[in-house]
Amino acid sequence: MLPPAITEPAAAAVARLRERGETVAVAESAAGGLIAAALVAVPGVSRAFRGGVVVYQLDAARIQLAGDVTWPEGERSATEPFTAWLAAAVAARLGADWGVGETGASGPAGNPYGDPAGHAWTAVHGPAGAGRTQHVLTGDDDRQANMVAFAAAALHLLRDALDAPA
Repeated sequence: MLPPAITEPAAAAVARLRERGETVAVAESAAGGLIAAALVAVPGVSRAFRGGVVVYQLDAARIQLAGDVTWPEGERSATEPFTAWLAAAVAARLGADWGVGETGASGPAGNPYGDPAGHAWTAVHGPAGAGRTQHVLTGDDDRQANMVAFAAAALHLLRDALDAPA
């Protein structure tokens, strides 16, 4: 069962997407598919969800998403520019109005780049290039709790972007 921390913002985002007649796609890493799972759990999402990818390693992101949006040359994962690229690239690749990106270090240890467990970046890319990012630092090394926190942050960011005045 998915926790309300992710199902509630997902339901709000899907309702707003359906009202607007828009679609979303997801590229996530440390959340491990929870962002997509929360969206898919909402009845009626088929009119709004284009699909998603879990890209856990940098080369997987390049293989699956590079080409439609300029690859951030020299950028490592778990950074703001890389996560913004994930959001834009998945939207372009899957033909969605909105893209959600997430990458970080879920724990119990940090990632190979020196980021601590509980560190993530989330991003939303919207129509006409509008974008938002958010840095998440939970201070926790609990892998599953961090996965939920990262997914919740991404879904709240999407919901807030959809609720913002145009």
